[in-house]
Amino acid sequence: MFKFELNVEKVCSSEHGWLVFIGCFAFQTVEEEASLCQILGSPEFPMLSKEGDVIIGGAFSIHSKITQPSLVFTEKPKRLRCSSVNLREFRFAQTMIFAIEEINKNSSLLPNVSIGYRIYDNCGSTLSSMRAVMALINGDEWMLGKSCSGQSAVHAIIGESESSSTIVLSQTTGPFKIPVISHSATCECLSSRTEYPSFFRTIASDFYQSRALAQLVKHFGWTWVGAVNSDSDYGNNGMAIFLAAAQEEGVCVEYREKFHRAEPEKLLKVVDVIRKSTARVIVGFLAHVEMNNLLDQLSLHNITGRQFIGVEAWITADSLVTPTSFAVLGGSLGFAVQKANISGMEDFLVKGFWETEFQCKEANQDSMINTTFCKENQDLMELIDYDDDVAELRYSSNIYKAVYAVAYSLHNILKCSNSQGCDKKVHVTHRQVVESLKQVNFTIKNGDRVWFDSTGATVARYEVVNWQHGPDGSVQFIPVGYYDASLPPGQRFVLKTEAIMWPGGSKELPVSVCSVSCRPGTHKVLQKGKPVCCYDCMPCAEGEISNTTDSNDCKKCPGEYWSNQNRDACILKNVEFLSFTEFMGKIIMFFTLFGVLLTLIVAALFLIKKDTPLVKANNSELSFLLLISLTLCFLCSLTFIGQPSEWSCMLRHTAFGITFVLCISCVLGKTIVVLMAFKATLPGTNVMKWFGPVQQRLSVLAFTLIQILICILWLTINPPFPYKNMNHYKEKIILECALGSPVGFWAVLGYIGLLAMLCFVLAFLARKLPDNFNEAKFITFSMLIFCAVWLTFIPAYVSSPGKFTVAVEIFAILASSYGLLFCIFAPKCYIIVIKPELNTKKHLMGKIQSK
Repeated sequence: MFKFELNVEKVCSSEHGWLVFIGCFAFQTVEEEASLCQILGSPEFPMLSKEGDVIIGGAFSIHSKITQPSLVFTEKPKRLRCSSVNLREFRFAQTMIFAIEEINKNSSLLPNVSIGYRIYDNCGSTLSSMRAVMALINGDEWMLGKSCSGQSAVHAIIGESESSSTIVLSQTTGPFKIPVISHSATCECLSSRTEYPSFFRTIASDFYQSRALAQLVKHFGWTWVGAVNSDSDYGNNGMAIFLAAAQEEGVCVEYREKFHRAEPEKLLKVVDVIRKSTARVIVGFLAHVEMNNLLDQLSLHNITGRQFIGVEAWITADSLVTPTSFAVLGGSLGFAVQKANISGMEDFLVKGFWETEFQCKEANQDSMINTTFCKENQDLMELIDYDDDVAELRYSSNIYKAVYAVAYSLHNILKCSNSQGCDKKVHVTHRQVVESLKQVNFTIKNGDRVWFDSTGATVARYEVVNWQHGPDGSVQFIPVGYYDASLPPGQRFVLKTEAIMWPGGSKELPVSVCSVSCRPGTHKVLQKGKPVCCYDCMPCAEGEISNTTDSNDCKKCPGEYWSNQNRDACILKNVEFLSFTEFMGKIIMFFTLFGVLLTLIVAALFLIKKDTPLVKANNSELSFLLLISLTLCFLCSLTFIGQPSEWSCMLRHTAFGITFVLCISCVLGKTIVVLMAFKATLPGTNVMKWFGPVQQRLSVLAFTLIQILICILWLTINPPFPYKNMNHYKEKIILECALGSPVGFWAVLGYIGLLAMLCFVLAFLARKLPDNFNEAKFITFSMLIFCAVWLTFIPAYVSSPGKFTVAVEIFAILASSYGLLFCIFAPKCYIIVIKPELNTKKHLMGKIQSK
């Protein structure tokens, strides 16, 4: 490794000949030039400029097209060529000049300070934007001396119109803290104070507009939409916010396409997708230029009848109004920047247009130096390539506010007052301007208040405009509502739907859905592989309802309710119980009363014939008691009919248990009497004294008291109670009596069965006792029927559903009661009524004698 050092001064001072002298001279010359700060290349000059104490920069797309030179790398590239004047952007530049001139004439705002301006044309390209930014930072002087660390030529920059160009501008000026105030760059990405700490805008972020678009779409019930956006920071960021908000609102996007103004092949693909789509609504998050290109292609392919939803960038652009554009965009809805009429501005813009483009002044001007008179028949063919020919003043007010914001911030920095003016000795830095802009809060002459929030933007306020035909056939942007983000959530959106004209001049709201709405009573079932807005409508299941349109699922009805036939409302379930009015209840009542009537007839017959041998021989006292108990047995079946209540549930089971025990006790007593009577006829026996009338009554009472005791215990511990059975039938409620304690119920039945079996056994043993009219045979047969009925009752009772459970129990009561009545009393009645000749003591004793 060798270290080579050259002492230039020593070499040049030595005598080494003239070649060395020439080399040293050249080296010193280069060294001197290198110490100067100079522009590498040619300077960029402003399109419009004016000197002043403070300078405000401006960057606008005064031309909208750019022609790039060929890059062969063998020669210095030529300058970019701009064409197609964009009159809209030219108005923006004129508005900036108007605001500056107005401030310079204002004695209360920056009284002794004049504002100058340097306005550059970026030709609608980020390439030109970079050149304009560098020019605004550096100025257009060739050399600045020996230092390049001086302050920028401008104190603030107004612009640009598009978000992509504004991003380039803000990122470049950001390290130098040069404030940038845009009038129409709405990309939400610019809200980051970390990346863009010195960026401000007099328009709201797309965050609000994108979400408002989703709410607008949802408001009209459009759940199936297409989405097209510019392939730029503005379009991509805005569309991303819209898609997220649309998902929250339940809006589905059939397609999402994007293209750039320099990609005609992608544009053709977008047109093809729109033509084949089923969505009738298209959300166009497009910059002005892209929308113009899309409109041309849609008009060329005759694609009409779509409902366009637009953004502020194009919805009020007069340049889109052509003889064929209304067929495509007629009825479009969108958000527009609010109009702000500022006195004097429109006159200035119109006058400035003629003065700038044709270098002429009106004839009544006092000073017409270096200008000519404006001709009445001026040749307008010179402006054939203009994109716009009508002044658009919506964004102009934003530029007006931006210039005033800079003026007020400088006013505060320079400590201006009406009496002493401004302190011009104050060195204004860009950082001071940025901090002062954060604090500005003023009102312009039309009453609009201007201030910046924490992101450097203003409050989101939009007009909702509708493309309509005016009375003269011209296209007009008619306000049909507004959106104001500063208001409470429920009051931000106001729409006059009746004033909207839809595509094709229709007054009928267009429909754009993937699937028709599901009526109440049905619910949505998603179609496999498709978005959530594509679904089939399925009826709700039994017991479930949906009472809203497009319900995602069905709700179960509460326990005592059931779905109606349409499945859109819950109605009270039908309550089922055995009532007196229904057919079955009437049949049971008939047989009950008929049984009571027969029993009373038999009792009356026995009462009339109480002195006859047959009645006396059959223990008339027990017979009458048995008839009374049978009457009660018939009547207790009526307690099982009707709506169950707490008292009826306790009464029906206890009454049934006690009356049947009373009945069986009487039968058992009669059986014992027959047996005792036979024993009493044997020589040497005197058993009847132990089973006389008193003993018979006591036995019946004892047997009955046992049942009464069982019922008392049952009712005390866990009595029966009314119960709504909703398990057996889903669609109806069965009103029944729950047993309370099943042990109590089966104890009552078991005791009756025990007495019945005892009675059956005793009667069976006495069936062949010698007697002309042996009652034991009939008791045996009656007990056989009784036991058969109640043995059959048990499985039938357990398996019968609903009110048929009660009907089975009533059937068992009536069947056993009729069995006892007919088997015990029918033979006696037959003899008493039909064969009275047999009702004699001789006949009753005759059979005994024969044996």
